[in-house]
Amino acid sequence: MEKKRVAIIGGGQIAEKVHASYYRKREELEIAAVVSPSADRARSFAERNGISHYYTDAAEMFTAVNPDIVSVCTPNKFHFKYVMQALEAGCHVLCEKPPAISADEARKMQEEAIQNKRVLAYNFHHRFADDVQILREKVAEGILGDVYAVKASALRRSGVPGWGNFTDKTLQGGGPLIDIGVHMLDAALYVLGFPKIEKVTAKMFQKIGTKKSEGSFGEWDPNKFEVEDSLFGFIELEGGRLLQLETSFALNMKETSIMNVEFYGDQAGATLLPAHIYTDEKGGLVTLLKQEKADPDRQEKGMAAFIDKCLGEDVMLADGKQGYIIQQLVEALYQSAEKGESVSL
Repeated sequence: MEKKRVAIIGGGQIAEKVHASYYRKREELEIAAVVSPSADRARSFAERNGISHYYTDAAEMFTAVNPDIVSVCTPNKFHFKYVMQALEAGCHVLCEKPPAISADEARKMQEEAIQNKRVLAYNFHHRFADDVQILREKVAEGILGDVYAVKASALRRSGVPGWGNFTDKTLQGGGPLIDIGVHMLDAALYVLGFPKIEKVTAKMFQKIGTKKSEGSFGEWDPNKFEVEDSLFGFIELEGGRLLQLETSFALNMKETSIMNVEFYGDQAGATLLPAHIYTDEKGGLVTLLKQEKADPDRQEKGMAAFIDKCLGEDVMLADGKQGYIIQQLVEALYQSAEKGESVSL
């Protein structure tokens, strides 16, 4: 079988440690090209990963290489541009999260994928953890009963990224909500079966990032810290259910970091990573299910699902439709926080 040609747009850590690393393991694939605005970075990336061609211009790469599959691993601002170019060129696309900067961009990307009959997926890898699959099945079976409240947490105590563009609102679109909060929002909604979102209310803060210049994840310029350092939101779902979100790059909390989702049902409760279901009977605390540790292979499983889908298998993905829903939610949370009022969807 002729190998599928893969191109990677973006030459950063995620592109190399996640995308290129996985693609090299698949015999069906050949990494044919990498694209980066920096010729030096593109050349170095290509040399380290055994890639034959490197480019500084994506349009030139599409013409010369004609790839089958493309990974988009750029700052958020450029997701839309490169995903659209790839889809128009007839490629299947895996884009890093979030889908884009705006919901309108995410909608257009979804429509383009449908029109061109190509796979469009977003790298919301936490949903591929065995823990998430288990809990989704248990919720569907009714083990928790009526799940009426959920809390999604993506918190860092001192985790402002000291690399890349994570404090640049123009390039990223925001801070912890659009960077790490989206992961737990996707996992929570996936477990619940993506219920309809009715209204959101949010409040965001910029209390620490503009006052400090160094944390556990490196140094940054407080004068160029343009994003929120924390955001808290309430998301009202159909049927009267409530999803609470808390996310931060910097927050004076006890724990170093929290990436988890809690589910509160009238029959039992659960946490997601690792999967743990619990209740009580006659005053005694009862454990119904307990994974000893969260699935460490979720990232690779997400990559595998994307390639399997491109090769024709019927597998689950964080697809264009669900990516659009997540982007709508992120946009509404930011709008609510900026306006100081609830936003209906």
